Amino acid sequence: MHSVVQPAWQAYACIPTIVKGLFMLLLVLGLLVFLGTHSLRIAGDALRVGLIAQLGPMRFKMVYTVASLFGFSMVVYGFGLARDTPVVLWTPLSAMKYVSYLLTLVAMVFMAAVYVPRNAFKVKLHHPMVLSVKTWALAHLLANDTVAHLLLFGSLLLWSVLLFKASRARDKREQLVYGSAKMASTILTLEIGVAMWLVWIGWVHGWLIVVQVFP
Repeated sequence: MHSVVQPAWQAYACIPTIVKGLFMLLLVLGLLVFLGTHSLRIAGDALRVGLIAQLGPMRFKMVYTVASLFGFSMVVYGFGLARDTPVVLWTPLSAMKYVSYLLTLVAMVFMAAVYVPRNAFKVKLHHPMVLSVKTWALAHLLANDTVAHLLLFGSLLLWSVLLFKASRARDKREQLVYGSAKMASTILTLEIGVAMWLVWIGWVHGWLIVVQVFP
């Protein structure tokens, strides 16, 4: 009897490990689809131009949008499940919490810079959206400690680094000029970024992510 019960118990005990692996697999597949669709320009424009020529502009946009939404849904669902069954890798330093606050503030300023015309951040750096993702990913990577966080934010960080490099190289190749910056626009960008950050850490993050980060 003991010889029968023990293998059965061992099989039952390994179920959480198997489930965690499935959650991680879902997250990884989602990242491959989502980041893959957003990586067409990292190696150059040849692949993107070829796909547009083959599918047509409208069909390309439709396929791109559907794939992006599908991948994003997989990432959100897979990460949520993986976060509920965490595999801890390390213990972050307590100071990383405050470093994360600062980096997310910078990320919000970069995000605001995308939409405010002629601000210094966009004029000097050219791609504030990519920089926002990179800074945001780094902030969360430093402040968290699980495999799921490493996969999600590590992938986003690597993707944004490569995309920013490719985008700046394309700007240089095409001799793209962003014009001159206005002080008023830069100040407005900072004000909007700080306001977004305060709302995000004070309310939205806890409501949307179900993790209260402040106070």
